[in-house]
Amino acid sequence: MGVWGRGVAGGVLCCFGAATIGLAVETTDQSPQPPSRNWQIGFTPSYATGNFGTSSTSSFLYAPLSMRRLFKDGDMTVIVPFVTSTTDGRTTIVGGSATRVDDSSKSGSSGSGSDDDGGCSGKGQSGSGKDRVCGLTTRGPGQKVTTSGLGDVIIKGRYYVAEEGDVMPLIALTARVKLPTANEQLGLGTGALDYGFGVELSKMFGENWIGFLDAGYNIIGDPDGLPFQNQHWYDVGAGYFVTKDFLVSAYFEEYRAIVPGFVNARDVFLATNYTVSSAWRLNSGVTVGVSNGAPDYAFSVGASYRF
Repeated sequence: MGVWGRGVAGGVLCCFGAATIGLAVETTDQSPQPPSRNWQIGFTPSYATGNFGTSSTSSFLYAPLSMRRLFKDGDMTVIVPFVTSTTDGRTTIVGGSATRVDDSSKSGSSGSGSDDDGGCSGKGQSGSGKDRVCGLTTRGPGQKVTTSGLGDVIIKGRYYVAEEGDVMPLIALTARVKLPTANEQLGLGTGALDYGFGVELSKMFGENWIGFLDAGYNIIGDPDGLPFQNQHWYDVGAGYFVTKDFLVSAYFEEYRAIVPGFVNARDVFLATNYTVSSAWRLNSGVTVGVSNGAPDYAFSVGASYRF
């Protein structure tokens, strides 16, 4: 089997590919596709939990249904997610990832906001205690509420600019748009338009090993009263083909915090991908956070069908 058929990459767009809730994204084939199967439908639900640098634990169930159109030199995907969120509002979903979004003001000071101040002051409101709001919600600190609904629809594309050779890696350019279809007052999103671009590289080493390097930049929209900063991100990883159809891989990922002064999200992502047939593919993943900007842990499992 040639390197084009074996090339598999787990790049992040953020959103990320079809994003999972723990920052890591769905691992997808990164190679030109056979013309006989031009469409792919996928479903990869994920669950994440953690305090994300606050004093309150939040948890999220992210269930994205994706439709992907495969072309000779790239692909385009539409992701429609359903989200269940349990949070006090200081953490919400941004581009498919759980991200802290309350402001960076510490109680009684103008510090960096890297520590939790025990309160919230989103939307630029002043005051303390119950007069403050958390993120884009009207909840108080620690007042966790469970809500469910439509998440932010993501449209993403990928174009292969260089074929893998003896030295040259497979190179693809990526772009994405996050539409603000989630209800921010329910803690399901930010209510703002985001977009970004990136690059994905992969290279086979011998018959079984493959390396990955992905990076990008996201333009984060500012919701009412919460000025966010743009986000750069990268991941680096390696995979091993246990068989020609079964890949195990590991990645280190980092995302810049969208609130100035907060700790960047860093995690380790472990993934498996199994090609059952030319039509069916299975995937799973486990994310372990290594900074308090990331979830404590997250896991996902899913399948896709090509036709």
